[in-house]
Amino acid sequence: MIEAKRTKGCVYHTAYHIVWIPKYRKSILVGRTAKRLETLIHEIANKYGFEILALEIMPDHVHLFVSAHPKFAPATLVKLFKGITARKLFKEFPELKKKLWGGHLWTPSYYVGTAGNVSAETIRRYIEECQGK
Repeated sequence: MIEAKRTKGCVYHTAYHIVWIPKYRKSILVGRTAKRLETLIHEIANKYGFEILALEIMPDHVHLFVSAHPKFAPATLVKLFKGITARKLFKEFPELKKKLWGGHLWTPSYYVGTAGNVSAETIRRYIEECQGK
């Protein structure tokens, strides 16, 4: 169960399930690239005060279950995670540009869903089961 969070002027209980994929659904999120992506996602969450509830990085897509202050629209969350990770991964792994012509790491589309208490646990369990935990 996700606990309500409190700030000076707000009490909130948010949970978003976000899924995004690399351009052309290429299976490039493996090895060092996947490990670095995981680290970057956690760094972004820490910087902006998001809570990562679950994370799964598959070779051709990312599942992120995250809680964020309501001042961050879901589209803003996606923009932050996709934009920052793309810029840093391209800089650190220049070989990715050879696999992804056009200069874009991620497709412009994504999936986002909201979750309440019951479905939040279901989503967390699903993501963890995909990882084999």
